Amino acid sequence: MEVNEHDVIVVGSGPAGATASTLLAQQGHSVLMIERDQHPKFHIGESLLPFSAPIFDRLGVEWKEGQYLPKGGAEFINEAAGYAARFPLALTYQPYQVERSKFDLMMVENAQQHGVVVHQNEAVESVDIDADGVGVTTEKSHYSARYMIDATGRDAMMGRKSRSIERIANLGRFALYTHYKKADSDSAKAMYACGDIKVFLVDIGWIWVIPLVDNRLSIGLVVHDSVKPEKKGEALFEQYLNQSDFLPTLLKGAIKETSVRVEADFSFYNNKRYGERFACCGDASGFLDPIFSSGVLLAVTSAERVADRVDWALKENRETEADLHREDDEDYLLGLNSMLLFVGRFYNNDLVKRLLLEANRNKNVKDDIMGLLGGDLWTGTNTFQEKLLSSRQAQKVVP
Repeated sequence: MEVNEHDVIVVGSGPAGATASTLLAQQGHSVLMIERDQHPKFHIGESLLPFSAPIFDRLGVEWKEGQYLPKGGAEFINEAAGYAARFPLALTYQPYQVERSKFDLMMVENAQQHGVVVHQNEAVESVDIDADGVGVTTEKSHYSARYMIDATGRDAMMGRKSRSIERIANLGRFALYTHYKKADSDSAKAMYACGDIKVFLVDIGWIWVIPLVDNRLSIGLVVHDSVKPEKKGEALFEQYLNQSDFLPTLLKGAIKETSVRVEADFSFYNNKRYGERFACCGDASGFLDPIFSSGVLLAVTSAERVADRVDWALKENRETEADLHREDDEDYLLGLNSMLLFVGRFYNNDLVKRLLLEANRNKNVKDDIMGLLGGDLWTGTNTFQEKLLSSRQAQKVVP
């Protein structure tokens, strides 16, 4: 039997991997975090939700002034129909709009400050798990541990190894996006001042507009499942930006930082999220259409649950139990499926037109929607969330 070099090996160093690593290191465990690439690196997903704030407090994250833009709320707009609804989100906690390359690097450096050993530019080639421990072989070396956490994001290392990845149909099929710099129109300045994300509803999906620091904007077009993938491309992106009354004015004089990027088939779940001596967290467990910015929230909350359970198991010598994470996984699924049903209503039942307009007239409805949009998914006090989970559509949630 190999001598365990580490208590835990975490594969992947995004928000989920950095969260799990830091929390375990804070409890005195020896943690190795292995990253295939090198930080800082580009990643989409810049808008954080307020109910992730308590976890960042646990991690000891410091939000440096001028590096991240305080987020005010979210505004949903249908220009063709002439209506809009705004939801303030900076009520209980202050969320931020972040440039992910800087944010992810900050999370990794924070993990290192808490004692996590970080190896970058090192790809994992194989993982072997048995009753005695975990063996991880990379292109550079071999490591052993008592436990392994898969935080490999949409690469979903363990899910693809076990062929347990299932695509979620009827959501966004692909996203086209880029960043703009020198966006200093009056409309852009107003967005920086309030920190709101704007979501424009279009006939093939939706467009996000996220203000960032230094006069920069993140803009993306998410295209519905009904649109054929071969139509994706910069021409489609430009077509829908130019059809807007607001966006050409917003972007007047702005410069694209890169050509339009494409991500396709990104909504999926992993139906084997844990097992003997391993657990998945973050996008390695599943990823939803990004309309409600739930990605980082689900990443850090799932990582927190996994880390706290692994900490307990290591101290009690119970890390071999295959169903160690069963109870925590139920909480994860509650959050994931709540957001999945919310997104599904958005696409299939004209949620914005019917419900968001009603929210402007009914305070209780608006409070419930603000709760979901803010990431308050586990209090059990949200009437709209209860209705989603008891609906006929709830039969289609992740098992």
